[in-house]
Amino acid sequence: MIGVNKPTNGHFKGQTKPTGQQSGLHGTSQLPSAPIIRSSIPQSSGGIKFGDDWKKCLELPQKDNRVKTSDVTSTKGNEFEDYCLKRELLMGIFEMGWEKPSPIQEESIPIALSGRDILARAKNGTGKSGAYLIPLLERIDLKKDHIQAIVMVPTRELALQVSQISIQISKHLGGVKVMATTGGTNLRDDIMRLDEIVHVVIATPGRILDLIKKGVAKVNKAQIMVMDEADKLLSQDFVILIEDIISFLPKDRQILLYSATFPISVQKFMNKHLKKPYEINLMEELTLKGITQYYAYVTEKQKVHCLNTLFSRLQINQSIIFCNSTQRVELLAKKITQLGYSCFYIHAKMMQEYRNRVFHDFRNGLCRNLVCTDLFTRGIDIQAVNVVINFDFPKSAETYLHRIGRSGRFGHLGLAINLITSDDRYNLKSIEDQLVTDIKPIPGSIDKSLYVAEYHSVDPDDDDDGTLWP
Repeated sequence: MIGVNKPTNGHFKGQTKPTGQQSGLHGTSQLPSAPIIRSSIPQSSGGIKFGDDWKKCLELPQKDNRVKTSDVTSTKGNEFEDYCLKRELLMGIFEMGWEKPSPIQEESIPIALSGRDILARAKNGTGKSGAYLIPLLERIDLKKDHIQAIVMVPTRELALQVSQISIQISKHLGGVKVMATTGGTNLRDDIMRLDEIVHVVIATPGRILDLIKKGVAKVNKAQIMVMDEADKLLSQDFVILIEDIISFLPKDRQILLYSATFPISVQKFMNKHLKKPYEINLMEELTLKGITQYYAYVTEKQKVHCLNTLFSRLQINQSIIFCNSTQRVELLAKKITQLGYSCFYIHAKMMQEYRNRVFHDFRNGLCRNLVCTDLFTRGIDIQAVNVVINFDFPKSAETYLHRIGRSGRFGHLGLAINLITSDDRYNLKSIEDQLVTDIKPIPGSIDKSLYVAEYHSVDPDDDDDGTLWP
């Protein structure tokens, strides 16, 4: 038995053994306990003068040469410059590594810039965040010192992610103030932050409504409201809060709805609150084209052994492993560590600062494996994840779709493996039928070209420096 250190805030540490994962990464970190997201990055115009070739001055990330599927490449051929965006915003877009608009961005950006309401349906991982953040930031007026836009999201992790993207692409705009506010954080800090200038608020519904009712977040002049993962925001958990928030907005506001799945609740909301919305539907098929799906038929007792076999045979850059309960998440994370692989875990019952730490560290490549509940299915974008494993098979097609969408982000290749017991077999067939997708029996060996790109191979020096390469 390999010794296991006591779990620390979602981080397990175990002795690592050589496997198909090619030296698992240790779960230690030198990073701060939680990323700071409330204060805006210092803004500057980059010192670009009229007549300069401004593109030469950009600090571009390494070019992503991985294969991309038609989910993001089947475009009209537009360029970001075609939308008459501010040069400073274009600088931030290109420095994010976004070279050309994806299909949802092509359809959405010009309509959103015109001020019209939008109901957009597009697959997970195809650029929805950019589709609404780019026009939103373009329309911010720095001469006005009030809240001009609100982005509603269902989870704290997604709020953190969207706020970081907003800050990055607006960093040359000369003073756009972005703030994230979520439950589970210090309310006093948010009240003090709102005493200063804030232009864009990215929030979970409960917290922003609390701040609005306290008279701290004044949204009566907010012209734009975005709902990301709108199907979740309009579920029974949130819909009353959303309706309440809208009652504080001006009557001439613009509402943008984005989601991969659109249940009847979304249709009802649209009929009530949107004015002649422009409808976008890029969902001719539901699952991402780059994700290969398999199932392994096992008993409950065989699941951990099967997982160990997968770890030893697959070339995993990073994996997300889903369980159906918080208790099973912690038990499985412990088992994985006992098998000799480093592992993080995350679920809704953890303190927020620990959740932030795990999310931040995993996103920065400090561990290969993350065990979680469905908390982590909504909008979370970690490019290095190429394998998703459903240790427990989900009950609904919608949950399945969001889970496997954590791999194959932005048209890249990914692998989804489902551990199926006899109790799951009817559910498997039902989900295949609903999503019109084919989940095949797992073969003896899986072709690496289906889910591995050279761009994200493991560090050839194999020096276990705690980072993914490049």
